[in-house]
Amino acid sequence: MRILFLDLDSTNPTHLGCYGYHRNTSPNIDRIASQGVRFANYYTSDAPCAPSRTALMSGQFGIRNGLVGHGGTAGDMKPEGSGRQLMGRLSRGDSLPSYLQLMADMNTALISPFAQRHSTFNFYAGFNEIMNTGRYGNESAEEVTPVALDWIRRKAKENDWFLYVNYWDPHTPLRVPDEYGNPFENDPLPGWFDESVIERHRQQVGSHSAQELTIDFVNSTYTNETSPQFPRQLGEIKDMKDLRTLIDNYDCGIRYMDEHLGRLFAALEEEGVMDDVVIIISADHGENNGQLGIYAEHATADHGTCRLPMIVRWPGMRQGAVDEGLHYHLDLLPTLAEMMGLKPMASWDGESYAAALKEGADCGREYLVVSQCAHVVQRSVRFGDWIYIRTYHDGFHLFDKEMLFNLAEDPHEQRNVAEERREVCLQAVYYLNEWHEERMLRSGDDRDPLWTVMKEGGPFHARGYLKNYLPRLQATGRSEQAEALRLKHPRELSATETDSAAEEAQRKLRSKMNHLKR
Repeated sequence: MRILFLDLDSTNPTHLGCYGYHRNTSPNIDRIASQGVRFANYYTSDAPCAPSRTALMSGQFGIRNGLVGHGGTAGDMKPEGSGRQLMGRLSRGDSLPSYLQLMADMNTALISPFAQRHSTFNFYAGFNEIMNTGRYGNESAEEVTPVALDWIRRKAKENDWFLYVNYWDPHTPLRVPDEYGNPFENDPLPGWFDESVIERHRQQVGSHSAQELTIDFVNSTYTNETSPQFPRQLGEIKDMKDLRTLIDNYDCGIRYMDEHLGRLFAALEEEGVMDDVVIIISADHGENNGQLGIYAEHATADHGTCRLPMIVRWPGMRQGAVDEGLHYHLDLLPTLAEMMGLKPMASWDGESYAAALKEGADCGREYLVVSQCAHVVQRSVRFGDWIYIRTYHDGFHLFDKEMLFNLAEDPHEQRNVAEERREVCLQAVYYLNEWHEERMLRSGDDRDPLWTVMKEGGPFHARGYLKNYLPRLQATGRSEQAEALRLKHPRELSATETDSAAEEAQRKLRSKMNHLKR
């Protein structure tokens, strides 16, 4: 068996033709979708990048594996403890690549810089071949494709391989080469946008809100400054013209990447194996472009960030089909096991949807719980037409504690109906509590890493930013929002003041020590 897994970072399925997008962004992806099964309600269990890929590779929710953030204790998986053997469980078949390596006797190959980008080296467990494209996730497709083509030309005719290829072009900062141009300059924008939406979003606050699309890491604040290194990355959305620039450039990222995927498919055809290869196309997370008032980012536990594209073209199975069931991305592991006639690992949290590929059976879940602890701290429940979002730390966006959206009527998450539909919120909270109890019992641990993130100062991408951000809010006519953030987050401001005092004390101590040395 030959499997090609394409991980298309930050790809929102609503910007793909096969998911109904009106722009021609993805002809090569669409062709594969027509030959397989497209999953309409497929979600990451944990967002964004590192938590999502760790959950996928380990087969476990972040609440169990421990990695739910991008820094601090929750930036690493939980240690196995006293029961750890010479080879940890990820090397003994519990990770996706090691399972394929050991149980299916497959050569497993990885083309990705991801592990180095996030220091998540557990991601490598079970890969025979590791090709780091070397730019920490700032790669453009022309730097990834040659590596993949070289591998295909050398190895594609061999039997039993799994090749995982990671593309980054839709990821912020947008990086498609300038010379590619803009094939969408005459195409209409998504119809739900107008000037009133932009004006409302410009009053919102936080990282990647309409007035602050970039992060100043040096000065620890959110800003509208642009980088000459990434000319396609907009700093601010002032009007519909700016919105067009942002949407066009995001879509250029998808189209540019899609053209490179076409080159991989052509190479497989040249090698004479295309008809035999299982092709899986997915992502680590989606991307918000206006959902919740956030642009060019994947910072929440909402529909825009956590819903993934998922296309499985499995030779001999269903073609041109759509599955509407609710699934997690970590459901892939037991699905692959069943499709290959193997037993799944007992440690995995996923449920197989092989029957959906074979005969179109409805094997979706009743509800999903998705988490985000890197930019905000949220858990959400996806069920029926609804997504319920519970916020523990808002990442300085001033989100309500409870948000509820009817995705059938409001797929862009613009109208919070939590106050109007308390009975739906209560149902969601019941699901959330059931899920939490089951996961904590299964983990054999008394520590929920979400609360570790809260204890250590909140989400990594918000730590230390509030103090320097408040003056910008006042300077841009958002004094009321600045005051609301002061009242809502006094701990962050006092922590910053404490840190400043500690740094000053350290400077004085070093000065005194240097004086004594003289």
